[in-house]
Amino acid sequence: MMKFLMMFLFMIPLCFMKNMFWMVCMMMLLLTFMFMNLTINIMNFCNLSYMLGCDMISFGLILLSIWVSALMIMASESLMKLNFYLGFFMMNIMLLMIMLYLTFSMMNLFMFYLFFEGSLIPTLMLIIGWGYQPERIQAGMYLLFYTLFASLPLLMGIFFIYNTMNSMMIYFLKFYNYEMIYLYLSLILAFLVKMPMYFVHLWLPKAHVEAPISGSMILAAIMLKLGGYGLLRVMIILQKIGFKMNFIFVVISLIGGLLISMKCFCQIDMKSLIAYSSVAHMSMVIGGIMTMNYWGFIGAYIMMMGHGLCSSGMFCLSNINYERLMSRSLFLNKGLMNLMPSMSLWWFLMMSSNMAAPPSLNLMGEISLINSLISWSWLTMMMLIMISFFSAGYSLYLYSYTQHGEYNLGIYSFYSGVSREYLMLCLHWLPLNLLILKIDYFMIWF
Repeated sequence: MMKFLMMFLFMIPLCFMKNMFWMVCMMMLLLTFMFMNLTINIMNFCNLSYMLGCDMISFGLILLSIWVSALMIMASESLMKLNFYLGFFMMNIMLLMIMLYLTFSMMNLFMFYLFFEGSLIPTLMLIIGWGYQPERIQAGMYLLFYTLFASLPLLMGIFFIYNTMNSMMIYFLKFYNYEMIYLYLSLILAFLVKMPMYFVHLWLPKAHVEAPISGSMILAAIMLKLGGYGLLRVMIILQKIGFKMNFIFVVISLIGGLLISMKCFCQIDMKSLIAYSSVAHMSMVIGGIMTMNYWGFIGAYIMMMGHGLCSSGMFCLSNINYERLMSRSLFLNKGLMNLMPSMSLWWFLMMSSNMAAPPSLNLMGEISLINSLISWSWLTMMMLIMISFFSAGYSLYLYSYTQHGEYNLGIYSFYSGVSREYLMLCLHWLPLNLLILKIDYFMIWF
């Protein structure tokens, strides 16, 4: 695992060299393929070196991180044309990538916490440095304070675990089972805010709307998954109390998911709509993890992977429109099928994956989560029916609004999609729909 970290570190000087924009992007894609060829032991941690290790959950999420980072660079070509602090931008992405890589591969709980929080700083820099509107400062503050407020109890909880276990290795957690309400709350609160759970989700739409395209992509694809990853890890030691208390979070998540799905229909900003749809998807993931059964864990993992690729792709699409129309409003982004017919196909493909149509990973994840939640209690069925139905509803709403209708006469100079954009969307969509062929790897990693 150390060799990849070294490669990341030595790629940082590359960011500041002349005409190295695409080189860095290609290097990251190369890294993805190198990482893919690691030998993974499905049942246990492997590739151990210097506190770094990798099991099936880490492996998938690290792969997703590197892949999305390469696509972020690909999506941010406008920065290269403007030459707007390009070196710093690339360095920021590299630092974020290193932080995420370390978060997912750390075996030590405290180091995991350190990098979990550290990944916030490059994201904040992205939003404040390369965002669009003056409100980005407020969005950055929301992001920072929501996350930090919930994270201090997590730090205390980790110290408590060290005090009682005399070790902070994630691998040893499975030998312990705490039944302490305060420990339970302090350990999961930070992850629930990061997911985000309904009630503590307000930072997400703000951060998404103000962030540049790269910020939105990494927020949707990876930052939300940090919460899910943390929950999957700490739920092992909270089993006893989890069986008593988890129902609260399942209920909040499912009702929240329904309300947020309905809220999507009120949005007039494309980015805002996609951001709220992320919250709705993550509510099902929280529900799945909190039921604490096998299907729930697998479903949550598959859904996180699927949502990471799908949501990131949708943000790319909204940005492609924004670069041409200089607006994300649904009132202005109309009738684009007349102007960019090929792009319309990609809108359709991304939307169909978002509403969990086969053969996307989202479908498999949603089936597993529904399976898990209904086996936990049949009363969840009503909520799940509504969430799935509205999920299809707002996806169709966004698609039909942007692609059909009369186009805005203000579009006086408009260029169609370029090959870079099609490649970028293709690289989102192909893994999302081809990984279903290897679904057995997702299913047997316990």
